[in-house]
Amino acid sequence: MANAGLKPVAGLLLVLNFCMYVIVAAVGGWAINHAINNGFFIDAGLALPAHFSPIYFPIGNAATGFFVIFAVIASVVGAAAALAGFHHVRAWSPESLPAAASSGFMAWALTLLAMGLAIKEIELHGRNARLICMESFTIILAVTQLFYLLAIHGGR
Repeated sequence: MANAGLKPVAGLLLVLNFCMYVIVAAVGGWAINHAINNGFFIDAGLALPAHFSPIYFPIGNAATGFFVIFAVIASVVGAAAALAGFHHVRAWSPESLPAAASSGFMAWALTLLAMGLAIKEIELHGRNARLICMESFTIILAVTQLFYLLAIHGGR
């Protein structure tokens, strides 16, 4: 590609994003496990509560369930997009750009969705330190993923 000056920047952002996506996936996995282990237990003879939600999390607030689910999906897609990005940074050719760009854009779109839910969760208050970490990483990832996409397109 013509501009190889952005290759180290793209590589650094790619490694940073991959590590952060793995952390978000790990914390999200913990939250899902905690919700499964400590969620609603309804006996055979009992009825569902009036305001039952299938995405109930005993930690956090009303937005926590949606945020955790979408953040885990975004982090898995983001980690997979990072693998395509590693190939593109290694090859740095026009042939590898479409795969890295399209998967990176999908990861960014899902991360923006999770970021919106993180902002809603921040607005509602009542969450623990792990969720605060997950929210902040998701918001930071929305920005760094955008910079990564700009870096790989700027190298054209």
